[in-house]
Amino acid sequence: MSPGLEELLELLTLERIDKNLFRAFHPQDREHRLYGGQIMAQALRAAAYTIPDDRPVHSLHGYFLRPGDPKIPALIDVERIRDGRSFSTRRVVVIQHGQAIFNMDASFQVSEQGLTHQLPAPDRQPPTDDMVPEEMRDWTFLGWRHDHKRLSSAEAQPPAQDLWFKASGPVPDDPVLHACLAVYESDNALLGTARLPHRDVMNRDRMQMASLDHAMWFHRDPVSDWRVDEWMLYSLDAPSSSQARGYNRGLIYSADGKLVATTMQEGLMRQR
Repeated sequence: MSPGLEELLELLTLERIDKNLFRAFHPQDREHRLYGGQIMAQALRAAAYTIPDDRPVHSLHGYFLRPGDPKIPALIDVERIRDGRSFSTRRVVVIQHGQAIFNMDASFQVSEQGLTHQLPAPDRQPPTDDMVPEEMRDWTFLGWRHDHKRLSSAEAQPPAQDLWFKASGPVPDDPVLHACLAVYESDNALLGTARLPHRDVMNRDRMQMASLDHAMWFHRDPVSDWRVDEWMLYSLDAPSSSQARGYNRGLIYSADGKLVATTMQEGLMRQR
């Protein structure tokens, strides 16, 4: 297990202050604002602490309200909106300096059988571990991009990309941890997809880019149907950018082709 993954698993073990109130800590090497995927993962972890084990998360919808400060811990307040026979709903607010920096609604459902269909996975083969660059092997997640040469070009490109990711070491058989780690990594590369058609006119150093919101739906249960420590395909596209915002979508497949999650996000793309 890489030091980065080990640290992230520790950060997902929140300090419980009261029945519905938690304290979250941050990586020691963050100097500016917090990574949005980390905030979402910790918010989901806090919500799951208030949910019975037989109800995995099936959807979450969050808004990034203010930049997170890496120098101080965050308080996470969970409101128990409803516990029904099949579904539980939680509202989560992440607070720093007395102000909300992120809020999220999450829904959890007792697992049950139903009608099943899905869009087929793209025809992509997962990489072997020896294809991952040596310098990446100490990262929290390993990654591999198809068509890397095109995606590295400074010229305008179609707003779509496929990439593989997996945790850089084994993850305990805790479905909540696997869901939190998938949420964490789902924030990576989404907004960059909307930037691809504008690379010829937009210099990254002259752009203000930030996630504005994030939604995620889980279609299959973690651990029993998929694992974040096995290769997962993230198929991304960006149907639109306008009004200094980029709209992005993602489909997450297991290596054997099961559609396990879907993401959507709008992000700020402002030229300075």
